[in-house]
Amino acid sequence: MSTTTPEFFNFVNGSWVGPRNGEWIDVVSPRNRQVIARVPRGAEKDVDDAVDAAGRAFPGWRDTAPRARGRLLQQIADAIEPHIERIARQIAEENGNALRTQARGEVQYAVDVFRYFGSVASETKGETIPLNAHVLDYSRREPIGVVGAIVPWNAPVQLASMKIAAALAAGNSLVLKAAEDAPLAVLEITRICADFLPAGVLNVLIGYGTEAGEALITHPAVRKLSFTGSTAVGKRVMAAAAERIVPVSLELGGKNPQIVFPDADEDWVAQGTVTGMRFVRQGQSCTAGSRLFVHRSIVDSFVEKVTGHLAKLKVGDPLDEATDMGAVVNQKQFDRVCSFIDEGLARNDARVAIGGRPPAEGPLSEGFYVEPTVFVGIENSWRIAQEEIFGPVMCVIPWDDEEEVVRMANDTHYGLSAFIWTHDIGKALRTAHSIDAGWVQVNQGGGQVLGQSYGGYKQSGIGREFSLEGMLEGFTERKHISVDTSR
Repeated sequence: MSTTTPEFFNFVNGSWVGPRNGEWIDVVSPRNRQVIARVPRGAEKDVDDAVDAAGRAFPGWRDTAPRARGRLLQQIADAIEPHIERIARQIAEENGNALRTQARGEVQYAVDVFRYFGSVASETKGETIPLNAHVLDYSRREPIGVVGAIVPWNAPVQLASMKIAAALAAGNSLVLKAAEDAPLAVLEITRICADFLPAGVLNVLIGYGTEAGEALITHPAVRKLSFTGSTAVGKRVMAAAAERIVPVSLELGGKNPQIVFPDADEDWVAQGTVTGMRFVRQGQSCTAGSRLFVHRSIVDSFVEKVTGHLAKLKVGDPLDEATDMGAVVNQKQFDRVCSFIDEGLARNDARVAIGGRPPAEGPLSEGFYVEPTVFVGIENSWRIAQEEIFGPVMCVIPWDDEEEVVRMANDTHYGLSAFIWTHDIGKALRTAHSIDAGWVQVNQGGGQVLGQSYGGYKQSGIGREFSLEGMLEGFTERKHISVDTSR
């Protein structure tokens, strides 16, 4: 009995539409390498339609009372909540994140995102300047217009919800391009949003970055670009923005340091570094602490603790409740991760403490599964320690001197996050203040918190997200008005 592959559509001007060019993209599940859906191969004409719809919807949405916009976003949150399980299973199937450890939490986070930005929609406040008795001098925060946003595949629902909620709360209309590797759960969120939003306020397209993405970032009617993804593509987005002098927000890659001081050779710290490395997201996180700087005096004992925790992780089917760590998203990323593992294995001056090449046979060989891998004795200058792998590969780099480890931690063109582990609060704060990163955690390895302005230094990005401040800076423009009241 033959089965038909389900087809999903773009969402433009309040309607679900197929690709203008009639071309489709197969969505392959990393859990078993099977095609699970077809989505539009969006291109320039699809982008034109979406941007036109967003442009026509913008004035009405801009003039909608901020509290009314906020209430709609909160209603969206309420409407998503009963569907957390269904959407989480969709995430697990399409991008490989384990249902229990990742996917459910991601959808719950999306609910919280809509509630948070719904609650601060009326905080787009201006200021007054008391010049003198006869002059009224004040500022306004105004929405920018049509926003073009692009999100990656590693946390599709979380990041799409962030851009949708923040942009719309501030009064903008939006054209969002979802990643072609993991678009299905984003489309489910869009379907729920569509029940509450006026036509054209939110438009969602699927397509390749070189086609739909390029058309979006170069479209003359797009007034703001917001991109989350690799640093290489971020440079292209920034160049396109420069051509038209439009503002851009970039949340890009990271090769993030974790620094373990000699007084932190403890089991809870080892567990914390595993969490900070985002192993249960297969290391597919821009905040992953993949460079583990361990004081030379405790390297052996600390690595033993780390590998002890990693050995307990169950790698397998992301839809299995017993699974801790799922699959790498696609063949291209799987091959990239394996190439770095091969490079590490080929070095005689480093050793692998756990992991290595993926299994060539058995259940794990049926999908894009890579086991947690830790290399010890890595030098900070090696490619494996400098390039973002975006996979479950951690490099242990020994250090002797505090000044030296800060220098090594900062010796990268990235600057997104960092983790410091010590009982000495003086050392912790001194090191935190010295690290070139937008987010530094001390004695914890958790994820981003709503209300906390999140973003990177150097080539890890421009601008901030996850907060009211990020919304104001990223999705509004300040207008100043001066009135002579004596005339």
